[in-house]
Amino acid sequence: MKFDFDLFVIGGGSGGVRASRMAAATGARVALAEEYRMGGTCVIRGCIPKKLLVYASQFSENIRDAKGYGWDFGDCKFDWPTLIANKDKEIARLEGLYTKNVMAAGVTILQDRAVFEDEHTLRLLNSGKLVTAEKILIATGNRPTREMGTSHVIPGGELCITSDEAFHLKEMPKRILIAGGGYIALEFAHIFHGLGSHVSLVYRGDKPLRGFDEDLREALCTSMQTRGLDVMLGCEFTKVEKRGNCLHAETNKGGVIECDQIMLAIGRQPNTMALHVEKAGVELGKKGEVKVDDYSRTSAAHIYAVGDVTDRVQLTPVAIHEAMCFVETAFKGNPVKPDHAHIPSAVFTTPEIGTVGLSEEKALFKGHSIDIYKSSFRPLLHTLGGSDVRTMMKLVVDAKTDRVLGCHIFGDHAAEIIQIVAVALKLGVTKKDLDSTMALHPTAAEELVTMRTKSYSKEPAKPG
Repeated sequence: MKFDFDLFVIGGGSGGVRASRMAAATGARVALAEEYRMGGTCVIRGCIPKKLLVYASQFSENIRDAKGYGWDFGDCKFDWPTLIANKDKEIARLEGLYTKNVMAAGVTILQDRAVFEDEHTLRLLNSGKLVTAEKILIATGNRPTREMGTSHVIPGGELCITSDEAFHLKEMPKRILIAGGGYIALEFAHIFHGLGSHVSLVYRGDKPLRGFDEDLREALCTSMQTRGLDVMLGCEFTKVEKRGNCLHAETNKGGVIECDQIMLAIGRQPNTMALHVEKAGVELGKKGEVKVDDYSRTSAAHIYAVGDVTDRVQLTPVAIHEAMCFVETAFKGNPVKPDHAHIPSAVFTTPEIGTVGLSEEKALFKGHSIDIYKSSFRPLLHTLGGSDVRTMMKLVVDAKTDRVLGCHIFGDHAAEIIQIVAVALKLGVTKKDLDSTMALHPTAAEELVTMRTKSYSKEPAKPG
C-alpha cells in the first residue's frame, strides 16, 4: 500500500515536535497535525509561561530583602496586565520558533484536528481531508480535569478556572482559592501570593506533594505557614456558587470560603477523548491513557505514543527523550527503550524544590538499608534581608554500598543545583565521592559535599 506519509504525528507539543524533526532528518516524509498552537502545554500554557510568572512573583520578596542591603525602591507597584502582555509576546515568539524549526526540517504542518479513521488513515476534521501514513505517533498530551477522582464532578465547577485560564485572566484576583496538593496547585499558590493576592489552598490529603520525600513536604508546609498562605488540609469542595461578584465555596468542613476566583488543580487527563483510537486497534488504560510497551509502541504495531498522553512521567524533557528513542526505534533500526531512572524534577514554589532519585520512604520500600544526611540552615542571602527563609538539603544513601540513592533540596536555586546532581546519580556517585569533592564557598550547594555527620540510619521493614 502506498501512503501519503511515512510518519504522521498527532500533536505539536514537545514530544511531537522533536519526533517529527528527528524523523524528517532521516529522510522520512513527515506530517504533523496541531489544532491549536505549536509548542503544546509546555510552551503555551505550562512550563514556560508559569516560570515567567514565578519570576514575577519573586520580585516582591527581593525588594523587601533589598532594604537590608541599603536599597530603597520607594512605593513599588505591580501591574498584572503588563505582565500578561509581555508573557504573551514571549510565548508568541517561542511559538514562531517552534513552527519555523519544524518547517525547516521538511515537516508538513497541518493546522487541523486529526482523528483516526482506521489503522492507517486519519481524518482532518476542519478540512474533511483523509490522510494516510505508514507509521503514526500519538503525542496529544493531557489537559486539566474538573473532576475529583473518576466520576465526582464538583457542583458549580464550571465557575472555576484551571491552570489554562489562569494565564489569561484580565485582572489579578485579590482573593483566590486553589484546590489541589500537587505541584501545579502549589506553584500557582506561591505565584499569586507573591504578586499580592490573598491565597487559600485546600487539599483533601494530610500534606501536599504526595509521593515526594516526607522531609520536603514538611519543609514546604512550614514555609507556607510562615509566609501566611492559608492552607487547609483534609479539606475539599462540596459546592461552588456565585453570589453577586464573589464566588462562595462550601467545604466538607462545614465552612464557606468567599473569593474572587477559584482554581482547580486537582489532576490532568490524557487527551484521547474523541481521538477514535479504537478504530486503529489502540488500547487505552483506565484513565484514558494510551497504553504502550517499553519502546513506546501501542497495541497496534505501527502506532506509537509519547509524552503525557501515555501517563508515564509527565515532564517535558521526558516527552522529548521518549520521542528521540521512538525515532531510533522506528526509523533507524536501533531499538532504544526510554530511560525513566534518575529523572530530576522541580516544584517552582518560593523557595523551590529540586529532587532526584529515591525518597527515604521509597528507598526503604525497595529494601535498602539507608543512611540519612540532612541539613537545615538560613541562606546567606537572607541574613541581611531579614526574611525567615530556611533551606533544607537531604541525601539518602545506601548503607551497604555507599551509593547515593536520592537527593532532595528545598531552597533558593534548588532546581539549578539538582540538574547537576542528577548527572552524578546517573554515574553512580557515592557518599565518599561527595565527601572528597572540594566545596565551592560561599554557596548553598556546598552543603551537599560538606555534610559529614550522619543524621540517622534506617532498616527496611521486614516482610510480614
